Amino acid sequence: MQSLENAVQDDAATQEMLSLVLEEPERWAMFLDIDGTLLNLAPTPDAIEVPEALPAQLHRLSNKLGGALALVTGRSLAYADALFKPFAFPTAGLHGAEIRSAAGMHTLEASPEFQALKHALTEEAEHYPGVLIEDKGAAVAAHYRLAPEYEKVLEERMHHYAKVAGPNWALQLGKMVFELRPARSSKGDALERFFQSDPFKDRCPITIGDDLTDESMFAIANARGGVSVRVGAIGAPSCATSRLSSAALVRNVIAALAA
Repeated sequence: MQSLENAVQDDAATQEMLSLVLEEPERWAMFLDIDGTLLNLAPTPDAIEVPEALPAQLHRLSNKLGGALALVTGRSLAYADALFKPFAFPTAGLHGAEIRSAAGMHTLEASPEFQALKHALTEEAEHYPGVLIEDKGAAVAAHYRLAPEYEKVLEERMHHYAKVAGPNWALQLGKMVFELRPARSSKGDALERFFQSDPFKDRCPITIGDDLTDESMFAIANARGGVSVRVGAIGAPSCATSRLSSAALVRNVIAALAA
């Protein structure tokens, strides 16, 4: 227990709730965002670094939870697998448009029209030095962390592309990124899908995330009597009931729980 107390410095309520995982692991299911939560944010998507010990720590924690640990991310499922190889955890990718659970695989393919839209967006972004376009298959993200001066014009252009894409895609705002994602998918919806089958069924959720896209899974956790933890400094309003200040602190918690 002392190692967990050392890992959680920000919020006594977070320390207390996460300690319950050690006491009753069969009661809980854990849902973890990746960027900004498990891993530090980076200037570009490809610059993300995975600490060497983290994949095995997640694997050990998953075993303690009877397999009830899932990654819930805006990244593609294939990208998440590459980050944490050789382990392949239950994962919701593209905000829930892709889901791998014990019940099988669910994926949403990009239409030819959306493929053409991504091509047009990529070509236009060449006029905005520093703006990076990330093709996620059934979603596409425009990152402006390296070019914050283009925020307003990029937001306007992404609203335009959202209209072109039609009602099956929605514009999602994030940390220095605008993303077009499948409209009928959210991280909250992904959690509900996981809860339809073992090992997640009938368990209480612990959700940890850092961004606007994580608010829907926080809401599900709160409604189910679980734990919702927002990562980062106090700032934007959140429905999360607890907080951790950094991804490094989240990794400390994972290491303590997995020990």
